[in-house]
Amino acid sequence: MKLNRGLKGIFKKIGNNIKKDLDAIIEDNVKDSSRNFKGKVNESLKYLYERLENAKDKIYYGLQKVKDGILEYGTEIKDKFEGLPKYLNKKLEEIVYKTMEYGPKIAFSALPSPARVSISEGLYIINADKSLRGKLIGYGLIFVGGASAVGLYLMFGLHPIHSLPSNNEHIQYLGSPNGYIAFVPNGQTINYNGHTDPEGELILNNGSTIKDVIWDGQYANTIIQNHNQIVQLNNQFVGQTDPINNQQYVPLQDFYVIKGQVPVEEVTINGQAYFVIDANNINPADIAGFYTYQGWVPNFIEAINTPGTYAAVLPGNSPVFQWTNTTGTVAYQTELYQRYIGYSAGRHLLVQSNGPLISYGVYTNIPGTYLISYITPQQVYNSSS
Repeated sequence: MKLNRGLKGIFKKIGNNIKKDLDAIIEDNVKDSSRNFKGKVNESLKYLYERLENAKDKIYYGLQKVKDGILEYGTEIKDKFEGLPKYLNKKLEEIVYKTMEYGPKIAFSALPSPARVSISEGLYIINADKSLRGKLIGYGLIFVGGASAVGLYLMFGLHPIHSLPSNNEHIQYLGSPNGYIAFVPNGQTINYNGHTDPEGELILNNGSTIKDVIWDGQYANTIIQNHNQIVQLNNQFVGQTDPINNQQYVPLQDFYVIKGQVPVEEVTINGQAYFVIDANNINPADIAGFYTYQGWVPNFIEAINTPGTYAAVLPGNSPVFQWTNTTGTVAYQTELYQRYIGYSAGRHLLVQSNGPLISYGVYTNIPGTYLISYITPQQVYNSSS
């Protein structure tokens, strides 16, 4: 028994010593590992801090250079930006004058439809809004629409303009930017692109005419209806006598004036060549409808393209109605037709500096605001005899 207790004591002592030694070993190892780990962490943090400090210095230096650059060139940039509208205005004038100085049948370009729309809208905004904001928006639309390519081409002194193929379109711009062109329907219609369009001819601002023209797009149905009504009224009244001047009524003709250039595409339908007016790419403000003696339509276009011509309205008791010539007859006849055409007005007169008076009427269902001086004249024509 004593031996067993002695052995137990010895083993217990040995176990306690082993435990203490293991605890010491573990503690020392853990402490050493912790120290090593802590040292490595501190070393990594120190390295990272140094890198961040270095990056911060570089970023600060870079920002300082940007700031210095802005301070140095800010005034110059500001001056250039403020001078941009004037520069663009000058360049646009160069483009306009160079691109528009050609004959009525020469093509401006064959830009795709979105580009033509953008350019048209840009020019419209520039004409309508003379402010800095209007010019910037207008120029933006023009250049976004593709005019920049043509502009650069012209600015480098290249004179001819060659067609630019795009989706097999061959668009020509007929006329001049500040001139007037007339579409004169002939009573025929044609199916084009799945809808009915009126046929007729174009009278250009220089007096030349183009036959076999199709009006496609906005106002096509209106033109057909207006023309049919004029034909019906002619059938009813031509040959009868004017009760005021005792002269026979004459056939009247409706026609549609476009201010500026007209986009036209040459196509072939059933073997026949036509010029198709792309009316959807004409600003509605540039289109107005009129009617006058059929032999005077070319004279009307010549007159409004002549400086000094102005429009006036005849008072109801004007002695012009008693004139025994076509002017007197048409003056009364336009008012007569007005009674049957609810969207029209007669008793209008073109007064020329060196030319005869031209009596005419207007359609109010195509009220082009840019031709308002001819649609609603502000002057009254007074004649003593």
